[in-house]
Formats: sequence, structure tokens, C-alpha cells
Amino acid sequence: MNHDTICALATANGVGAIGIIRVSGEKSFEIVNKVFEGKNLEKVKSHTVHYGFIVDGKEEEREKTRDEDANNKEIIDEVMVSVFHAPKTFTTENSVEISFHGSPHIGAKILEVLIKNGARMAKAGEFTMRAFMNGRIDLSQAESIADLIASENEASRKVALNQLKGGISQEISVLRGDLLNFTSLIELELDFAEEDVEFADRKALVGLIKRIQAKLKSLIDSFQYGNAIKNGTAVAIIGKPNAGKSTLLNTLLKEERAIVSNIAGTTRDTIEEILHIKGHAFRLIDTAGLRDTEDEIEAIGVQKAREKVSQAEILVYLAAANSEDFSEDIRMVQSLVREDLELIICLTKIDEVVPTAFDTIENQFRDALHTPFDFIKISAIENRNIQELKNELSSYVENLKAQEGGVVITNQRHYEALQKSLYSVTQVEEAVSQNITTELLAYELRNALEHLGEISGEFTNDEVLGNIFSKFCIGK
Repeated sequence: MNHDTICALATANGVGAIGIIRVSGEKSFEIVNKVFEGKNLEKVKSHTVHYGFIVDGKEEEREKTRDEDANNKEIIDEVMVSVFHAPKTFTTENSVEISFHGSPHIGAKILEVLIKNGARMAKAGEFTMRAFMNGRIDLSQAESIADLIASENEASRKVALNQLKGGISQEISVLRGDLLNFTSLIELELDFAEEDVEFADRKALVGLIKRIQAKLKSLIDSFQYGNAIKNGTAVAIIGKPNAGKSTLLNTLLKEERAIVSNIAGTTRDTIEEILHIKGHAFRLIDTAGLRDTEDEIEAIGVQKAREKVSQAEILVYLAAANSEDFSEDIRMVQSLVREDLELIICLTKIDEVVPTAFDTIENQFRDALHTPFDFIKISAIENRNIQELKNELSSYVENLKAQEGGVVITNQRHYEALQKSLYSVTQVEEAVSQNITTELLAYELRNALEHLGEISGEFTNDEVLGNIFSKFCIGK
């Protein structure tokens, strides 16, 4: 473990009312004391705040005088300094937080004098990494801190906070604990291999494996919902040129985000915007109209539109009610749908058509498509049934949520580790059913334990840790 004392700006870059610089390490009090004009920080109580000045000057000269006008020092800023004694700190190390007037220049000057007096600049995520290395939090909790900082809606905040409180860790800990007990008995059998005895009840082990498999599958299935609340649900808005895609996007966002024109092919690139509905984020993607075209630029837009559909969770297909023939629309939908894609067909421009035609149009789609879909009749210009469309989008996420328990997986690394764990546990089940040797059974059990331990960080390597913490901001 590195015992350097580190420092970094903890607040966002830019001008603000105040800024905060964090210092952590064994020599935090000693180093800050050299540049702080106020109380002796090495003698004050923990979790106390002190008024004073940050100054730039030689320590030996400062011992001779406390005169603020002395030529040997420069006052940088008037500050409040918070002192935290180990181990009751975020990193479990001695820590200091300096609150200064929120000028980027002042912040840079304070960091400069701290470094000059023995500290060094923290690397990305180094404060959180120290908290992990010092045993205050596990790896999944460390990652949840980054998720909490990045949360942009209520649902993602709640999930990240639950993970920070150890939601995933507790689930995994129970699974590992039960599996570890059996592994210990299997390992004990290896010590008595010559006596041909069994300490681990194989039937009980199979029962445990099935319970673990069920829990792992439940956690893996929760990733679809977790990904939706963390990254937003991708919604591709697709249709022929002039079906009303850009008008719908502008209506949903309540702003003129996309150019609306009667000229077909106006939208040639994809436009992505975030829409929040009932605490959930939806990434709306307005695309080029789908049609065969000889225009090279428009053709690229059409190809991009198809690519976006392949990445989306929801397809909102727009068909203009004033069309004379819907066969091309039906062929387009048939070429785009897939089993895991939620389909909503919106009949647009209903203000231009008599209502008696709506059922006939819907039946054409129902008869031709062999996949379930919702059919909504809208007029973006008149704002008719737009709320119904929003409700359908929201229902998609709510249905995912209803399928899950209390713990939700939002992290790709956790998802992959759970998949590996499920595979390893299944291998254990097969090993027992095939009556393989105790040595091979012990090997499969160790694999399962290791993959489960990857989530909490009990089994990991420096490369994985470096990759995880490099994604944190400096100062966290």
C-alpha cells in the first residue's frame, strides 16, 4: 500500500461559491499545517472545522513570526479547514478538507503549495481505491460511488445507493458462505483420500447448487432493468420520410430539437436526446426516413437508422395515417423486429384523416405482423395521445422492474462475473452427477468461488483495479 499523502480538488472544475480540496494520508495534518495560518491542526480534535488562511511561505520563517504582513509569505485565501482523524474517515487515513473561495486559480495555487510541502496529486479514483484497499468498502461498493455521482434520475440514484449500502455484496456473501462450507468439506476429503470417506453430502450439495443457480439467474436477469435505469432505455423512432418523426421528437421534448420540413429526407443523421418519464430516462433517437435512395448522404443516414434499431430496446415505428398504401411500412417493420425488441406502432397525422379509417389501418398491421405490438393513434401537432405514448414507454421499464427482486445489477463487470459464476456452478452440478473425482470437484468449486469473489473484490488483480478506478474523476 502506498503511504504517500495525496491531494486533489474534490468539487467540479469551474467557478463556484466554494471549492473543496481533499488531502489524505499519514502526513495530512503535518503538510496542511505548514501552509495553514490558524490553529495547529496536529493538536485539534477529529471532525472539527477551523478558520484561517492558506499561505505560501517557508516553514522555518513562519515559526519566527505570525505577522500577516511578513515578506516571507503570501496569503492565498481565507479558508475553513475540516480535520478527520483515522480511522473514521472515507479512506480510513488522516484526512483534511480545505474549503476555499471557488476560483479555479485559487484552487490551483492551494494544490501547488500542498505539493511543494510534501503532498502529491491524487490519481483518478485514488481516494476511493484507498478506501477499498484499506477495507472500508468492497469493490462493488466502490463502483456504486461512481454510479451515484453519475446518476441522472431518481431510479438510478436509488439503485446506486442500495449498492453502496452493500445490497449486492450481501447477496453474494450469503451465496459464497454456503458454497465455501461445502468446499471446505470437499478439501477435507482430499486430506483423507486414502481412507475413501465423504464429509460432504452430495445430495445436499446439489440442493445448494440449485438454490445458487436460481439466485444467480435472478441477478443476471435484473441486468436488463438495471441497464435501463443506469444508461437509459434506447428508443428508436423510425418510419418513412415525412412520417412525422422529427415533429414527434420535438413534441416529446417540448422544444424545436429537430428540423421539421415537408421535404422528404430532411433528417440525414441520427439525433439523440434524453427524455425523463416518471423518474426513468429514455434515449430518444430520431433517424433518417427509411426508403431506397440514390442520394449517397441520405443512404448513409438510412443505414445508421437500421443500426440504431439493432441497438434499441424499443422501436417506435411511425406510419402516416394519410398514406394510400401501408405495404411498404409493413415490410419495413418486418425487416426490423426481433424477439427482444418492444414494438410500438404509432399512426401519425390522425388530424388529417377521418377516424373511421383507423381500425382498417390497424387491422392491416395486425394481419401482416406475427409479433405483439401496441398501436397508438397520435397527432403531434395537436398533442393528441402523446401522453398515451409516454405511458407505454414508462410501462416497459415498470414491467422490467416488476420482474425483479430487491437487488438490481447495473454494472457490466458484475454481469459478466455472475455469468461466469453461473457457468462454474453448473459445472459443479454436472461434476456431482457424473460422480467425478474429488480433486476435479474441488477444482470446479474453487472456480465458482473465485468468480463470485470477483464482484466484491475478494479475487481480483491489479489490471482490473486499475481499469475500474481509472474511470473515476480525480478527487474521488
